[in-house]
Amino acid sequence: MNAVRGLVSWVIFSTAPTVFAAEKVSLLKIDGAIGPATASYISRSIDEARAQNSQCLIIQLNTPGGLLDSTQKIVQSFLGSPVPVVVYVAPTGATATSAGCFITIAASVAAMAPATTIGAAHPVSIGGFPGGGEEKIDDTMKQKLENFSVSYMETIAGKRQRNVEWAKSAVKESASITAEKALQLKVIDLIASDISDLLQKLNGRMADGKTLKTAGAQVSEIKMSASEHVFQKLWRPEVMFVLMLIAIYGIIGELTMPGAILPGVVGAIALVLALYLAAVLPVNVTGLVLIALALLLFIFDVYATTHGVLTVGGIIAFLIGSLMLFNRSDPLFRLSLNYIIPATLVTAAFFIFVIGKGLRAQRLPVKVGTETLVGKTVTALTPIDSRSGRIFIEGEYWNATSDTPIEKDKQAEIAAVQGLTVKLKIKGR
Repeated sequence: MNAVRGLVSWVIFSTAPTVFAAEKVSLLKIDGAIGPATASYISRSIDEARAQNSQCLIIQLNTPGGLLDSTQKIVQSFLGSPVPVVVYVAPTGATATSAGCFITIAASVAAMAPATTIGAAHPVSIGGFPGGGEEKIDDTMKQKLENFSVSYMETIAGKRQRNVEWAKSAVKESASITAEKALQLKVIDLIASDISDLLQKLNGRMADGKTLKTAGAQVSEIKMSASEHVFQKLWRPEVMFVLMLIAIYGIIGELTMPGAILPGVVGAIALVLALYLAAVLPVNVTGLVLIALALLLFIFDVYATTHGVLTVGGIIAFLIGSLMLFNRSDPLFRLSLNYIIPATLVTAAFFIFVIGKGLRAQRLPVKVGTETLVGKTVTALTPIDSRSGRIFIEGEYWNATSDTPIEKDKQAEIAAVQGLTVKLKIKGR
């Protein structure tokens, strides 16, 4: 009997690790700004976690902020998720500021690593507003944005039963606190040193009506897809700036060299991508207008005899427009001078030495070809009328016609070239 009991005990204990190991937890890592690619990544990960029957989806978060529109989509996906979502602000030193604060508070379980911070969720810091900066938004609009963000944060915090008053202060006063203080104020649910510690502390906790079984669970990381990774890298102010320059050079190059095709195709593709990024980045319209003005000044200077005055004005307008293109007070969308200054010099050189010389060359008199014959004086080799005649010019015999009869050995002027026949007129008429 004892032998049977021993055998049963051995079977139970030997299979227990297998049972625990069968539980799965999905993990994804976000390190950087929140944008459209991030929202798509999180939404897809929630679907994959559900398909894998994961106990929960852990989002390891470290972000300086991002777009309000993308943040709203992420929050909506959290609130409608069939799988509990755990936002874990990590590793040590990480931040969940601006958009990250909204995302953390919207999670089913909010956790932070030691020595991390959360807060500073003022609406302008979230980004995505058309003015491109707080100084460009009037007082009424700023108040509307702030009121919306406060009410939105209040709704999220109330839904997750977190500290509503502090959450509102994070928006109104840009309050920011450490992980330890956040736990004390009930802004978050727990502090964990790493993923293993987090799984232990999540085990047995209720989340969205489900008791989590995460102790010893198998962690499966969901990676960004190739397209998400590419768009995450593209979603940068400097990328849009470079694409805008490529579009300018390509389209202007096609206009000045019709039939080249390649510059136009490359420019059109770059323009589409730049417009896409302009729709999701906080672009300052004034900056765009100044850049467009600079291009017009460059082109006008080619045709006008201003001795470079318009080009100098174009360089200044391009530089100021580039500086104003994004909000420099927000480090998330700041366009570095390392991009602006070289781009200004290259653009000026492009229009002065490439486009300028090309357009001036097109305006020079024709020096070769049949067009050079028009206006020259010739001597009739035979009588010439409206039907036939012959002349000799530049070493070649030509058929000739004239509405007014011309006698042999008389001089006339070439009025036009029609194929292999020249049309003459009597000089002075």
